[in-house]
Amino acid sequence: MTAIFDENYWNDRYGQHGTLWSGHPNPQLVAEASDLAPGTALDVGCGEGADTVWLAERGWQVTAVDISSVALEKGTLHAADRELTGSVIWEHHDLLVWTPPAGSFDLVSAQFMHLPRPDREPLFARLADAVAPGGTLLLVGHSPQDVQAGVHAHFGADRFFTAEQMAAALDPAAWQLLVSQARSRTSLGPDGQTITIHDEVLRAVRLA
Repeated sequence: MTAIFDENYWNDRYGQHGTLWSGHPNPQLVAEASDLAPGTALDVGCGEGADTVWLAERGWQVTAVDISSVALEKGTLHAADRELTGSVIWEHHDLLVWTPPAGSFDLVSAQFMHLPRPDREPLFARLADAVAPGGTLLLVGHSPQDVQAGVHAHFGADRFFTAEQMAAALDPAAWQLLVSQARSRTSLGPDGQTITIHDEVLRAVRLA
């Protein structure tokens, strides 16, 4: 992983803003997890905790993990202002070296984890291993087609992936693939204009 994306980088980014992100849960999480019965969830790269809080408000017992201690502090404050029927444990980990407990979560969600392929593929494999039998793996990322159109190009093309690539890494004997597609949605462009972007969405269930 490039050094500028280490803990110091993310602490600086989160420390320079009141809030870095919108405070709303990611739309693909809402689309894919609204129909799930609450259980244990792992929110990977939780940031300021919007996804974590959304899940905990619905009764999930969430483990929220991020490399940035500043983001975790903001997430804790965000959660304190809400009425949660579930619970949250905030954990500080470098995802490149941390291994979550295997078979432990009814939902593992990673939204927009854009790492170079040599880092990303082992991480996604560890996240898949953390899903309990009958549990859901939800991986979402910006689409390579948007990079080709000039959106997110500053990250570098090697940080982007398709849903099909994520699906191909799963053992078909161990997983039921429910969603593997690119979905369009509107967003604001760099100049404040409305643009169409695409999310690569993978949703799979680990077979018992």
